Amino acid sequence: MYYILFYKTDDNYIEKRASFRDAHLSLAQQALENGSLIMGGALADPPDGAVLVFKGEDPSVAEDFAKNDPYVKNGVVKEWQVRPWTVVIGGE
Repeated sequence: MYYILFYKTDDNYIEKRASFRDAHLSLAQQALENGSLIMGGALADPPDGAVLVFKGEDPSVAEDFAKNDPYVKNGVVKEWQVRPWTVVIGGE
């Protein structure tokens, strides 16, 4: 099953993320390497959020990522939500 993690970022998040970016990207790289993270990235125009797609048995795969993300822990992300995603075309 796929799960989408939606992030709503704090105002001026581009500046605020700088000191946490390496740790955030390291966490994302680990999730990518273990196969739980499929893809992720920031939204643009306006830059007010991000979307990460996970694959796992239950939503905890995305929830655990968010709970451990330096962006969440340090207020760069002010809200997050996980939603199950039913893929109709594409994927595996």
